[in-house]
Amino acid sequence: MPQDAATLAGKHVVFLSWRDSGNPEGGGAERYLEKMAEGLVERGCRVTVFSAAYAAAADQEVHDGIRFVRRGSKMSVYARGMEQLLRGRFGKVDLVVDVQNGLPFFSPVVTRVPVVVLVYHVHREQWPIVYPGTTGRVGWWIESELAPRLYRKRQYVTISRATMGELEELGVRPRQIAVVHTGTDPVLEVGPNRSPHPTLCVVGRLVPHKRVEHAIATVVDLRREFPDIRLHVVGDGWWAPTLKEYAAELDAGDTVVFEGQVSEERKQEIYEAAWLQLLPSIKEGWGLVVGEAAQHGTPTVAYAASGGTRESIQDGVSGVLVDSRDEMVATTRKLLSDPALLATFSESARRYSGGFTWEESQSAFAHVLASALRGEVVASQDVPER
Repeated sequence: MPQDAATLAGKHVVFLSWRDSGNPEGGGAERYLEKMAEGLVERGCRVTVFSAAYAAAADQEVHDGIRFVRRGSKMSVYARGMEQLLRGRFGKVDLVVDVQNGLPFFSPVVTRVPVVVLVYHVHREQWPIVYPGTTGRVGWWIESELAPRLYRKRQYVTISRATMGELEELGVRPRQIAVVHTGTDPVLEVGPNRSPHPTLCVVGRLVPHKRVEHAIATVVDLRREFPDIRLHVVGDGWWAPTLKEYAAELDAGDTVVFEGQVSEERKQEIYEAAWLQLLPSIKEGWGLVVGEAAQHGTPTVAYAASGGTRESIQDGVSGVLVDSRDEMVATTRKLLSDPALLATFSESARRYSGGFTWEESQSAFAHVLASALRGEVVASQDVPER
């Protein structure tokens, strides 16, 4: 859109995010943020991403035209972000993207420039799991009560209609929310290497709310029928030791392979080898790994209740949505037992995921930010869709 490009050219956009993609705890959310930032740079914006510091990361550096500034820890990053913004440490700022990953950065308190709120998903179910007790209750109060009031006149962006619905339940008006889906990276060709034996994968951070133990239990349950079944667990996180103990308690042995943090090439090799991906997460804003696997013809079995998977997966076509672990076991059994059915899902998954491009997402995101700079609020129906 020519008007959007003219509005954005030369503007300085600052993203406030608790993590960037290089952070050991970074994941799909940070990938989305940085792809949107790249799209803004291509449209002539100056872009700064502020996030928490972590080991071996520079305090400040530039990659792909994006300036990264890192200060503070996982929790102090919020106060540090407010301080940097208040004291003008980023230079002249034209617009702030306040990334609310559970907690917001309270940017309207310290700046008068337009603020756009980016929400991947609502953390209702995650607070009591990750922060049991008072901390979790306070966190949920901030997310569900305080934040909607503080940002009541601001533009929201989210990545799925499921999250849009949850934001509406918290009091955010639909006309303030724009849905901008994620894209899918072009497939990295690693050769036709589908495993000859039943192989599954689960990809993501190893944290409690990803519920990787459901995937582990699923393959152990199926081992009697498929003795050579394998599950490759890709990723790392503070929950990894607990998961390894759980696998040992189930006597999983070499049925479960913990890959740890792997290179992009190795991850793509695992997708290519796998017959199915399991995504037992309690909540997903979209599920970036769904598209990554699908580009290799690997369909996903996921929980419908996680939200965004209801859009990243065409239920019964490109993958299957289930409601319980028993259903996950039964569905996985059915697909592994029927090569023709699995092949149909494989082709559908590849075709459906290919319809979501980063270029379209970047264009839609840029439109929302350009509108905010012009003082306009954009509803989801006003955002160009695929």
